[in-house]
Amino acid sequence: MPTSKQVRDSFIDFFKARSHQFVPSSPIVPVGDESLLFTNAGMNQFKDIFTGRTQPEYHRAVNSQKCLRVSGKHNDLEEVGKDGYHHTFFEMLGNWSFDDYFKAETIEWAWELVTKVWGIPADSLWVTVFAGDKGDNLPRDEEAEKLWKKVTSIQPQRVLTFDRKDNFWEMGNSGPCGPCSEIHVDLGPESCNMKNVKGHKCAVNGDCGRFIEIWNLVFIQFNRSQKGKLTPLKARYIDTGAGLERIVAVLQGKRSDYETDLFTPITNAISDITNHKYTSRPDSKTDTAFRVIADHIRSLVFAITDGVTPSNEGRGYVIRRILRRASRFSRTLDMHEPFIYKLVPVVVDILSDAFAEIKQRADYVSTVIKSEEEAFSRTLDRGIEIFNTTTERAEKTKRKSISGEDAFQLYDTYGFPLDLTELMAAERGLQVDTEKFSKLMEQQRQRARAAQKTNLLEVDASDSELPKTEDRLKYKSDFCQTRILGWIEHGNFKKEGEIQAVSEGLGLVLEKTCFYAEAGGQAGDCGIIESDKGRFIVESTTKIADCVIHQGKLSEGSLAAGQKVKAQVSGDREAIRKNHTATHLLQWALQQVCGENVAQQGSYVGPDYLRFDFTYPKAMTDKQTKKVEKLIREQINRNLPVTSSVMPKSEAEQIGAMALFGEKYGSEVRVVAIGVDNKDDIQQAFSREFCGGTHVENIGSIGSFKIIKEESVSAGVRRITALTGNALIEFLEQRSDILEQLSTKLKAPAEKVPDRLAKLIKDNKNLSKELKNASKKGGSDVMDEAKKLLEQAEKSGKSYLIVGQLSETTIEQGRAAIDMLKKKAKSAAIVIGFADNDKVTLLAGVTDDLVKEGISAGDILRQIAPIVDGGGGGRPQMAQAGGKNPEKLKEALDKALQLVKEKLKNE
Repeated sequence: MPTSKQVRDSFIDFFKARSHQFVPSSPIVPVGDESLLFTNAGMNQFKDIFTGRTQPEYHRAVNSQKCLRVSGKHNDLEEVGKDGYHHTFFEMLGNWSFDDYFKAETIEWAWELVTKVWGIPADSLWVTVFAGDKGDNLPRDEEAEKLWKKVTSIQPQRVLTFDRKDNFWEMGNSGPCGPCSEIHVDLGPESCNMKNVKGHKCAVNGDCGRFIEIWNLVFIQFNRSQKGKLTPLKARYIDTGAGLERIVAVLQGKRSDYETDLFTPITNAISDITNHKYTSRPDSKTDTAFRVIADHIRSLVFAITDGVTPSNEGRGYVIRRILRRASRFSRTLDMHEPFIYKLVPVVVDILSDAFAEIKQRADYVSTVIKSEEEAFSRTLDRGIEIFNTTTERAEKTKRKSISGEDAFQLYDTYGFPLDLTELMAAERGLQVDTEKFSKLMEQQRQRARAAQKTNLLEVDASDSELPKTEDRLKYKSDFCQTRILGWIEHGNFKKEGEIQAVSEGLGLVLEKTCFYAEAGGQAGDCGIIESDKGRFIVESTTKIADCVIHQGKLSEGSLAAGQKVKAQVSGDREAIRKNHTATHLLQWALQQVCGENVAQQGSYVGPDYLRFDFTYPKAMTDKQTKKVEKLIREQINRNLPVTSSVMPKSEAEQIGAMALFGEKYGSEVRVVAIGVDNKDDIQQAFSREFCGGTHVENIGSIGSFKIIKEESVSAGVRRITALTGNALIEFLEQRSDILEQLSTKLKAPAEKVPDRLAKLIKDNKNLSKELKNASKKGGSDVMDEAKKLLEQAEKSGKSYLIVGQLSETTIEQGRAAIDMLKKKAKSAAIVIGFADNDKVTLLAGVTDDLVKEGISAGDILRQIAPIVDGGGGGRPQMAQAGGKNPEKLKEALDKALQLVKEKLKNE
């Protein structure tokens, strides 16, 4: 029985023996492709090759790609745990041809590998081909159908045709696509999980577990535009994908992926920790929890390793959903304390041979997961309590669903993703008003997006062929003479005509440029592009594939395609250079002070400041911060040279150059080194990094360096913001002005200001203490009055109706009195009021048992506050209101007592 490692290696070796270049897996986060949240197929990293935007370095490729399918068109999240073969994270074995071989070789090699190398019996195999589609005007794939019967030994009746749903592969709503041919394995009648369903028949692409797809051969011939139009590609490509987990299950003779050596170490570890046993039953809630957690920990390890941190937006929110879903299922295993992070080393042991990066970042990943588990654990139990109250209310009123408002509160206040609320509701036989929830979510998103700029220069790949820009001058010059090739306007690339003045959404494309396009954390350049007829203001510079786009607006005259122009980068370039080189110095210094495990997590390099995110489990001390600054300034004072060299990636790794986790690099990389001026001596440099950015020639020109902030970004990630050059001088001048002002106001020389402030703070603390003591004395009187109200209170069953007026006091003391009354009474509805000159304060509190009965402190105050010419409200448990008519305070309190009595009577 082959191991999963042997299966993976056999696939890769098979195609390497047929002249395929092994290409390492790209990161889980697609590099330079914002159309995808996560890499969901092996072909993602080759998308620009398929669309003709870049030329391939090789014409045949093979790899095992790490994939995550949790969003968009390919989303398996909700299915995970219900059966033995759905996953969020999986490995996609694949081979590719870039305008080299096509269908015949693909089919022949696939059959050879499956039947001869892996030894799967031919009489258990079925294949499918594309039946055609009238809507897209596509014919039946007769070529593939004939080839299966010609170049393989498959029985002709086992070649089946299916429609677009099953046999036309598309990565998303737009992009490269084409007909596909799938290989299916018949696992035998005993694998059918629908034997008891009347009328069920096992079939390929059916709805039972007997026939499973193990390999998809995609013949990429078309590109679908954002408008849905199909156009033939200039070249033909092969893109195949075989799920490693399913193939391993077949070759190891397992009915479930979770019984293979890819998962059993994880399920065994879960069993050891929880004292529950995994029995491989699809209908067991305990086994479902095992499968969910075993799957989700793999996704978490790889996504966090590649740079995703849990958050409330985008990729971070998806990862948070996965983690919280796993945490919720851990309750099924009676686990109320964090434990999922303990599974990280198990995943590393299984998969680090193929993906070394997860071993390098294992400690960091564990820190992030543990922190998230702890944070969610603090709100989960309270959220479940609120959920139970909500469902009890729904069941009591015979409603069959949870309101969108309640679902949104669980999300917004307690961090419950919608799918988690739906899961818990389904367990109670209830649905969730997702339509209302979605409306509330969209309102929140609109508020968040209000201040954000949208990308106005998205280009439809199928309708536009963007030219390659020669941009080597960005390292050598701030000025060049060039020619306009065209421009992007409202998503379309135009190569002819004259550029009209538009308010937004204009991107100029040049034959060559000296502008740096935003990449690697460095801001894109700004500047001017002009001719004798027109002037274009470049506000930012970006890149799509190999095309540099100068975004901005036409400020004067007109420009036309083919016209010669002058391009001048703004003076900000020098400040950016200083900050970028300083960022390299900062990473070096952090590793000296905080340890070699410090790794860059992200950065921003602009003209005004630099920002550097790095892995570190705790806040830096003042001593560490000062040490980092000292080391950097010492190097700056040495005025050492900065050099760069382009070399093979393997050579750069051998000399110890640092790469950014989650970044995709080609076969050649640029290495920036500090401390040597000869490319041959790069290995001797004290700082060596993969980097495509712009840098100073000598670090002495940076001037100086100052950290102005060190803070937490997320669990295990710290952020430093720092200044150099003129920005630092301006900062220090501002601080000097502030110090002079303080010196004048405090009537103390600058060197004595800290002592003078310390004395003022100490005096203020003493005064606050005295005031607090005086307040406590007054507070004891309020508590005595509140106790008397309890003694005089009416009762309704076991519940107290505590309503009355207190002497003049503070809101804090009034709230404290309500908390005290709740504890003493156990079950109570409380409304108190007090006057202060011409103002009235009303406070209400309701114990949880009465909240469940429908009594709300907020509702009570909303009805009585108008009596005192006021308003207010709050939560069901505690609320506050104010008014302007003290004379009607008694009337308002009487009304409150009446409302509570009526409510309790009705209940």
